[in-house]
Amino acid sequence: MATFLYKLGRFAFRRRNLVALVWVALLALAGVGAASASTATSASFSIPGTEAQKAFDLLEERFPGGSADGATARVVFKAPDGEKMTSAANKAEVEKIVDELPAGSDQIARVTDPYTAKAVSQDGSTAYVSVTYKVSSMELTEETRTALEETGADARDAGLTVEIGGDALQAAPETGATEVIGVSVAAVVLVITFGSLIAAGLPLLTALIGVGIGVSSITALASVMDLGSTTSILAMMIGLAVGIDYALFIVSRYRAELTEGREPEEAAGRAAGTAGSAVVFAGLTVVIALVGLSVVNIPMLTKMGVAAAGTVVIAVLVALTLVPAMLGYAGRRVQGKKVRERHARERAASADGKVAEGKPNMGTRWARFVLRRPVAVLLTGVVGLGIIAVPATSLEMGLPDDGSQPTSTTQRKAYDMLSDGFGPGFNGPLMVVVDGKGDDNAKQTAGQVTDAVKDLKGVAAVTPATYNKAGDTATITVVPKDRPSSVETENLVHAIRDAGGEIASGSEAKVLVTGATAMNTDFSEKMNDALLPYLALVVGLAFLLLMLVFRSVLVPLKAALGFLLSVVAALGAVVAVFQWGWLSGLFGVEQTGPVMSMMPIFMVGVVFGLAMDYEVFLVTRMREAYVHGERPGQAIVTGFRHGARVVTAAAVIMMAVFAGFIGSGESMIKMIGFSLAIAVFFDAFVVRMAIVPAVLALLGDKAWWLPRWLDRLLPNVDVEGEQLRKMLEKESDGAGSGQGPDAGPGSDKELVRV
Repeated sequence: MATFLYKLGRFAFRRRNLVALVWVALLALAGVGAASASTATSASFSIPGTEAQKAFDLLEERFPGGSADGATARVVFKAPDGEKMTSAANKAEVEKIVDELPAGSDQIARVTDPYTAKAVSQDGSTAYVSVTYKVSSMELTEETRTALEETGADARDAGLTVEIGGDALQAAPETGATEVIGVSVAAVVLVITFGSLIAAGLPLLTALIGVGIGVSSITALASVMDLGSTTSILAMMIGLAVGIDYALFIVSRYRAELTEGREPEEAAGRAAGTAGSAVVFAGLTVVIALVGLSVVNIPMLTKMGVAAAGTVVIAVLVALTLVPAMLGYAGRRVQGKKVRERHARERAASADGKVAEGKPNMGTRWARFVLRRPVAVLLTGVVGLGIIAVPATSLEMGLPDDGSQPTSTTQRKAYDMLSDGFGPGFNGPLMVVVDGKGDDNAKQTAGQVTDAVKDLKGVAAVTPATYNKAGDTATITVVPKDRPSSVETENLVHAIRDAGGEIASGSEAKVLVTGATAMNTDFSEKMNDALLPYLALVVGLAFLLLMLVFRSVLVPLKAALGFLLSVVAALGAVVAVFQWGWLSGLFGVEQTGPVMSMMPIFMVGVVFGLAMDYEVFLVTRMREAYVHGERPGQAIVTGFRHGARVVTAAAVIMMAVFAGFIGSGESMIKMIGFSLAIAVFFDAFVVRMAIVPAVLALLGDKAWWLPRWLDRLLPNVDVEGEQLRKMLEKESDGAGSGQGPDAGPGSDKELVRV
């Protein structure tokens, strides 16, 4: 692989105009596709195989025209103190809105009158109008959404409090200005790392081109592939981080090759052959982790993972081709004037027989410190992360609703008004579906279910059964006493299912429970059930991949265990901030509550790939030194001397990019941005920079042990570039004797003596 990438890097360097033109053309093509694509609808949310999904599908089949998947809204009214919503004046204001809403949009399926639908609280202080739309929230026109937002203006003037809840007001998530700050921080880090504006700007430019192609492609395909707006944001988040990092490693190795006296084209080829090999395998681990999300069998999560993986693939291709091409334009200027002058002095001193001695860099000093105290460093890192992970034992998962919105939003105000007027469970009603097809006593069964549910603990109200036209399917609405995301409501879902199962056991009927709260319960349980198989698949595949890279058993094992430690610690931090509310104001968390159900497994997938990035980039340098004859301890120092500064910069850049998304108005994006940023901090600076060298120091030569039979079975992928080095030495000797196949001036393959 290293040999192929070496040739690819030199080709891209020489034919930089062609390579750059191809990438610019791809960016333009993707941009045109995104601009001409039809507006994407909201991504459909389904959980195949769960009871809630089966009931939802049954409702669409048995109640045609019910707009089961359409957007909904609740216009909530509260009377002034001392008044009631049943007064003539207040009733007139509400009924005027009931009449005006259907006239304002042809996308409305139906509007219910609160006075005929018994949607007035017992104390008469609160009432609500239910609005059901024919289309999903993302398909609503601006005119329809504006008409809904302006609803109740006259009622407010009359003294009523009017707020609007439901998903009809849900818009595409907006990203905050902090993302720009994150990219700006990345730019500053690159300038500090390289000491050159050109070297700093190159990774940013190439990463933005790659992300532009990836996100534009997702936008162009969003309508066809049913991709939600969140998908492109997550792809941007991951694509920016890995795109900058992969380019950073190539540019850093290129500068190192220039420092050793190689010509720019040769330096670009060697950088692509060595650091490029690490980029390929690091990218593969990220892709495996993201595509592996498909094992959860939730279409939305699968699409998010595949889309993000596609962006990572683009980032790898950009790093291997466009970065060497851009280096062809920059030449030696990537080093900066001061660096070039210092290297010139060092080469002059070397020519005079003098040895230039410099102060060991920070990476070297840290590696030597760890080698002196490996046990202390290991215990400190493990115990510290273990303490931070403690809150993860209290992890509660759920899906967001209007109750998780900031208190300043109209959705949250409507949610609170309904809770105060009708009870905490009113915002999360359960829908019991009795499928009586094939049952001769379908209505009797539905009546038995209704009576049984009324007697269950935690039930506030039960509506009479409503039947479809055929009379073979009934729906029963159950209002819990407790809030939708509570453990008590989750237990009620299971209690209803158990009671319904007992009643239906003696007949052909089926009793199913659905609704947003039941979907939430099923989704969380499916996430929990899928986490261990997902970990086994992803960690297992990556373990095999890392065995190929490092030719070792213990190094991949240590990498996987370290990743698990950093992930659990990151989950503990997420629980502390988003669930317990610790330091929530610092991160703009206005409402605490359960952790997003899909966040842990998505974080596991992304962080695993990124963690292996640092493992590959840092430890391959150690492996390279060890293969070339250095002792284990010295190889650790060599790896840190060459790689610590770059890995540190890469980690800081990723943290800055991910932290930038904490400013998003979408709670899921905010939570994922925080979790990825803190997980990168734990994994890069505690696990990879402290625990990894401590473990390698304690293992010594055993760290690189591989059974002979396994060594013969595993293909040699040559990440360290050993075969490339031998090939270059052979060709160099051939060129020197005049017998090499490509000897002679002017040849594209002419090699510089080193």
